[in-house]
Amino acid sequence: MTDEQDEGPDSTAVRVALWRAMHMQVDSPPHLIEDEVGLRLAAPAEGWRCRPDMDPRGTSGFRAAIVARARFIEDLVAEQADHGVPQYVVLGAGLDTFAQRRPEIASRLRVFEIDQPGTQAWKRRRLIDLGYGIPDWLRLVPVDFEAGADWWEQLSEAGFDPGRPAVVVCTGVTVYLTKDATTATLRRLAGLAPGSTLAMTFMLPTELVDDADRPALEATTPQAQAAGTPFISFYTPQEMLALARDAGFKDAHHVPGSVLAERYFADRADGLRPSSGEDLLVATT
Repeated sequence: MTDEQDEGPDSTAVRVALWRAMHMQVDSPPHLIEDEVGLRLAAPAEGWRCRPDMDPRGTSGFRAAIVARARFIEDLVAEQADHGVPQYVVLGAGLDTFAQRRPEIASRLRVFEIDQPGTQAWKRRRLIDLGYGIPDWLRLVPVDFEAGADWWEQLSEAGFDPGRPAVVVCTGVTVYLTKDATTATLRRLAGLAPGSTLAMTFMLPTELVDDADRPALEATTPQAQAAGTPFISFYTPQEMLALARDAGFKDAHHVPGSVLAERYFADRADGLRPSSGEDLLVATT
């Protein structure tokens, strides 16, 4: 049996962290986010920039999409913190580094990062080894999803107060879950205290992806399968909105990737633009 202490994040989480770091290293200013903490955590082998999935040109659209959603989430969390929301939950946290990069905001909240036990044990050790530590307001919540553990119960045991509003974020996760699992998650989150906000990404069916981006998406599908993280679920915006409303959210709206492109990439001299294919659901209780 593999010791969970030796398990690290999955390849998808590492790739996302490396793309965030590459944004600072290869893209022209202004940078949407400044994040090399994930690179320090992952500590990839020398020559990682030569990996095919790190090709500066070939993966620029994916890289831009990743930093666009990260910036959108950080803007949302900062806004909600300013409104007095006291809790922030990251479902499927992976190598999320908000707490380390933005302590001036994070320390005003109680931040809960949920992920598999092996990933959380590895991350806890890496944060301590690198000198970041685990401040009292940051809770790394290990949940063994594969064993059917109740993440809501373990979140409460970690100090989450269901009677107070929260921001809950779930990015890059729903494509790997069954639709039943996502529906159950939405129903659970719709019961959050009034004034709570959920931001959840979802992948569009291939036919809704821009023609220029479709070949790249189709090429990544077998790669995800080979890596053991197959793409399972795709949603139209109308379908995702219906799921949120049926789950009981008071309000739900769709944020297309094109909106993030216009908000964060307009008038860039380098022409950097996010690829299409991933949109956002933002829902409130």
